[in-house]
Amino acid sequence: MDTTLEQSARARLITADGQELTVPAMLRYASADPLAVHLDFPPEASLDGEEVTWTFSRILLEEGLEQPAGTGDVHFWPCGGSRTAIELHSRSGMALLQFDTPALRRFLLRSYAVVAPGREDVGAAVDRGLSALFGAV
Repeated sequence: MDTTLEQSARARLITADGQELTVPAMLRYASADPLAVHLDFPPEASLDGEEVTWTFSRILLEEGLEQPAGTGDVHFWPCGGSRTAIELHSRSGMALLQFDTPALRRFLLRSYAVVAPGREDVGAAVDRGLSALFGAV
């Protein structure tokens, strides 16, 4: 049985001049895709008025709560004792967001209740990824 976990989260978008703008976000985890966490932003939070989803590994979230982590488009690091920074890079630019660390940690622990760490069905995830990449080839 596939289980999907969702948790709303308040993001603080840090602007170039250091202001903080509150942005709604949704954290999502699905047992059908056990290695990934999805971070959804509604249309009003994006530059083009479209919903935006960022996907990254659950282990990256876990690591980023404790120390700087990430390569490529997604980076995490602790920011003081109560916030975690997430830096997202795209062709359109970069966004720096801060989330309450306890909320991220609560979501991570809830995801472990759905699929325990180390118990992910990696074979099925790889099959789905290859099917998405190569289609019916």
